[in-house]
Amino acid sequence: MRADNDTHPPLPPLGAIPPDLRSLADYERRAVAHMAPPCWTYLQEGSGDDITLRENRAAFDRIGLLPRVLADLRGGSTRVTMLGQSHAAPILLAPVAYQRIAHPEGELATMRAATAMGIGMVLSTLASETLEDVAAARAAAARDLGTAPAPLWFQLYAQETREQTLALVRRAEAAGHEAIMLTVDASIKRASFALPPGVEAANLRGTARPAQTAQALGRILLGTPLADAAPRWDDIAWLRGETRLPLLLKGIMTPQDAREAVRHGVDGIVMSNHGGRVLDGMPSPLTMLPAIAEAVAGEATLLLDSGVRRGTDVVKALALGASAVLVGRPQVHGLAVAGMAGVAHALLILRTELEHAMAQLGCATPGEIGPEHLFVRA
Repeated sequence: MRADNDTHPPLPPLGAIPPDLRSLADYERRAVAHMAPPCWTYLQEGSGDDITLRENRAAFDRIGLLPRVLADLRGGSTRVTMLGQSHAAPILLAPVAYQRIAHPEGELATMRAATAMGIGMVLSTLASETLEDVAAARAAAARDLGTAPAPLWFQLYAQETREQTLALVRRAEAAGHEAIMLTVDASIKRASFALPPGVEAANLRGTARPAQTAQALGRILLGTPLADAAPRWDDIAWLRGETRLPLLLKGIMTPQDAREAVRHGVDGIVMSNHGGRVLDGMPSPLTMLPAIAEAVAGEATLLLDSGVRRGTDVVKALALGASAVLVGRPQVHGLAVAGMAGVAHALLILRTELEHAMAQLGCATPGEIGPEHLFVRA
């Protein structure tokens, strides 16, 4: 693994997938050599002491699986329907900003890989390619491959004004994005990463982005324009009234907020602690999933983000009430190692592991996976 002070230039993307890449962990170990050290640190770091970052994995490891034998697996499939859209598997690529820090083609390569694998992609507001160009890449890839376009959703950060926020929504609608996923847990977070030359938030090009600077003898955060502009529940009601697209909220972590989201008419809830990047000491979304599933009681689609690294993780999330999972950092690991082919191969690994686990559990479809397939390790 590259040391923090390693100044060697990053290796170029591989032209072929080597046989030793057999898991998402293998991609992570190799990706460090393909990214500049500051970019790698930005991608991998958590907040505080990384307690939440570690807990996201530990929560999955505390749960075991109970196989069932002699089940009828004929006609089995991983295909699921969410928010009226067909997905090849209960897996989506989570919104990850600035993907050109990992590969020159950034989100364009990721979208092509998602299309090739039939896996939905959620594009970040802070993508390094415009939402229109990514939608065009999806259409072109589908034509070239002779396949249906993969689902494409737009992750939205609330902007300084509602007019600026709505402008992004209208662009996403016009470009053919099929859902809006508003992130509600990261309007206030620490950020010190300096983007490398040639990388920018392409969707916000030309938009002033004020910086927050704390004053030793003045206001630090509370009472500043940044905190005052953070989205509130009345903004959710406003946004729900402005778009006919399915609306999801990303960053819900309590049953109380989940119920409030349903009351405001959202279609989906993404349980997420932002990959351990916003508040250290939070529980993992997997830990909170049963309580949130009970609170929602089927009135909104539940998705789980943060910590997914194995096909068995997908099974565990589905068994506890999620309809699908989102995968964040691993897509960038695959992108850094081998571009489009790396992302596609990483997705193939994850889906292969999922299908193997389903077969061992005696589940021919994702809908058959339930809590009876789990046990909690001592």
